[in-house]
Order: sequence, then C-alpha cells, then structure tokens
Amino acid sequence: MPELPEVETTRRILEPHVVGRRVLGLEHDDPKKYRHTDLAVGREVLSTRRRGKYLIFPLRGGLELIIHLGMSGSLRLQPGGHTRVRLELEGTTVFFNDPRRFGRLLVVPAGEYSAMPTLARMGPEPFSRSFTARLLHEHLQQSCSALKTVLLSQRPVAGLGNIYADEALWLAKLAPYRPACKVDAAAARRLHRAIRRVLRRALSLGGSTLSDGVYTRPSGEPGYFQIEHKVYGRAKQPCLRCGRQVATMVVGGRTSHYCPVCQR
Repeated sequence: MPELPEVETTRRILEPHVVGRRVLGLEHDDPKKYRHTDLAVGREVLSTRRRGKYLIFPLRGGLELIIHLGMSGSLRLQPGGHTRVRLELEGTTVFFNDPRRFGRLLVVPAGEYSAMPTLARMGPEPFSRSFTARLLHEHLQQSCSALKTVLLSQRPVAGLGNIYADEALWLAKLAPYRPACKVDAAAARRLHRAIRRVLRRALSLGGSTLSDGVYTRPSGEPGYFQIEHKVYGRAKQPCLRCGRQVATMVVGGRTSHYCPVCQR
C-alpha cells in the first residue's frame, strides 16, 4: 500500500498541475467506490494537502475531494492499463490507476470525514510539532497489542504502513511483536527518531517502488528508497547490522520483517 512517502511525493508532483484549475469532469464506472464525485465538477481546486495516507484537494465552495490510493493505486499524468478514474481539469487530465480496486474517491463537505473513520481518528503527522516522543510513549502505554499493530492503526502517528513500520522498528531495535505497553520512555524516544529519519529519507528518494512495479510517481518514474531497505523485503538475507538472517512473522495480519538478534 502506498504510504506517507509515496502519497506525499504524489501530492508534490501533482500540485502545480491541479491547483487553480477547474474540474471539467470526473469519469468512472463505480459509484459505490467513487462517491459524490459529480459534486466536484465545475469547482476550482484551491490547494492540495495530505493527511496520513490520504490526499485531500480542497475545492471552491466548501467541499473536498478525498483520495485514498488503497493497496495498489497511483495517480498519473498518463493513462495506464488499470485506469479506474479520469479527473479532467482545465489544461490537464489526472488518471487514477488501481489494479486491485481497493482505492476510493469521495467528495465531502470540508472536514466531514465520518465516511472514512481512519481519517477522522488519525494521530499526529510525523513531522509536526505535536508528534513528540512523550506523546508517542503515552499512546503506546494505552495498548498491550503488538507494537507494529498499534503503529499501523494510525493512532500514535499518521502515515506509517507495513514498509516504514518495519524499517523504523529495525532502526530503533524494537521487535514488531513486542507489547506496545512494554515500550519504555527511552525506547519510545529511539522509535520517535527512527520514524522521522526513515520517512524523511524515503521522501527524499520518492518513496519505494517494489518488485510488482505498482507504485510510480505521477510522471511514471519509480521511487528509489527500496534500494536502501534494511529489512523490508530482505527475508533470509543477512541483517545489515549484525549479520544474522532477517526473519519474517505475521503481526496483526501483516508480514513483518525483522532481525531476531537486533530486535529482541
């Protein structure tokens, strides 16, 4: 699933192509998945922003176009083999490609996110002042579920998914299966630093394009952070810190990559 670095990279590239332009049409064939999109037609895109893994396009007239890329979605400036939505604007067209069809588009009154509960209850942005090591520790103390499961809930911090949770936990030397409530203040500080470091580096490289090639930037160019993955996708390869073989296990329904020596 595209995570914060991929979604933010997409937003930054699309912004000059969509801001200040009026929506001329929004074509699709699935009104249950892409809801109330007719309300966007004729309205100007005022800006772009991102909240966690969601793209938000504020529209003139007090509405917002919310885009969630799902498991395999991407926004591109050229059509692809799995184009599900055509967003036609003055002077340009944006294509939503989604092979697995888990993505969603929704037009809502600004700030009304009840139809997307995860977005409504999302925690602080990782680069915001409100995301502190102390607040992270307080959130983790509230649950004894597996640490990775709590991170993926989006409550302690917004935008982490499978890739970057694994990478941050490796960097912080924390096991993904460790009960979140057993993470002490010192470990929470390490994790706080690791989350920011991993996401910042991934952003600088345009996100991660995996072997399936599903995610690319709107231009079609891949991301390059996968070249620097320390554990994700490296099962049975040597840990880059201690040399022990990278292991996998299922945590909260997601395959997790970790070092059984470094991340006890």
